[in-house]
Amino acid sequence: MKSLILALSVAVMSAGLAAPFDVEAKRLGGGSSAGMQRSMPARTPANAAPAQPAQAAPTAPATAGATAAAAAPKRSWMGPIAGLAAGLGIAALMSHLGMGEAFGNILTMVLLAGLAFVAIRFLMNRFARGNAPAMATPNGMRFDTATPPAGNAPAWAQPGSGSASVAPLAAASGLPAGFDAAGFERIAKMIFIRMQAANDTGDLNDLRAFTTPEMFAAVKLDLQERGNAPQTTDVVRIDAEVLDVATETDRQIVSVRFHGLLREEKDGVAAPFDEVWHLVKPADGSREWAIAGIQQAQAA
Repeated sequence: MKSLILALSVAVMSAGLAAPFDVEAKRLGGGSSAGMQRSMPARTPANAAPAQPAQAAPTAPATAGATAAAAAPKRSWMGPIAGLAAGLGIAALMSHLGMGEAFGNILTMVLLAGLAFVAIRFLMNRFARGNAPAMATPNGMRFDTATPPAGNAPAWAQPGSGSASVAPLAAASGLPAGFDAAGFERIAKMIFIRMQAANDTGDLNDLRAFTTPEMFAAVKLDLQERGNAPQTTDVVRIDAEVLDVATETDRQIVSVRFHGLLREEKDGVAAPFDEVWHLVKPADGSREWAIAGIQQAQAA
């Protein structure tokens, strides 16, 4: 009986020790953050939220103006109609008093001309007041348009001393002129798939060629901890998005977000992933783009 209990205890302990090795068999980076870590732009651009109030602000005066315009005819047309009735009444009165039909017609024309003048002045003042908010709208639009470049220019133009000091640019709108984001994203996806294959087979030469020395050290340590555990990463679907482009005194940095579905076991279920890879290239062009860090999306 004691021998049976001892054997079961050894089996349970062996299973517990073997479990961590199964967990360590994962994709490149092990599904955790490693290497360079940077502050990434928010998924939704920061100026998107203020844009709605900025657009809604002119709408309120426009709505008020529309309401006033709808109510204006009731006030603007009552004056001329009353004046016309008064003029016709005066003409009839003068005709009744024997002042002559011709004199009454002349007086009526004078009154109508005066009413027309008053009506024209009234309408001109109305249009002048109605155009005042519209003239303010372009100023607001120019302010909104000028704000994003003011925030983006320093982030791209001013070099930083380290990765943490580089202010991130807004996605897409902050990319430098001539930067082929679509082409870069396509090549980045090819590198992602190739690195997964190199990680599966433990190809240190290929991993070294596409990583910085610091990142290669982290990847090599992961491979040593994995040991001989089999690893098969099947990238079912992958999408790439350039999030950030920055420059420093001695290097350029491009942060690419990868997300999609992949299997980390041969017959496993495809699971979603979402992480950011930071790729760097020396300013002197001494080497091509290399992976400097992997950052999980929730930490970005």
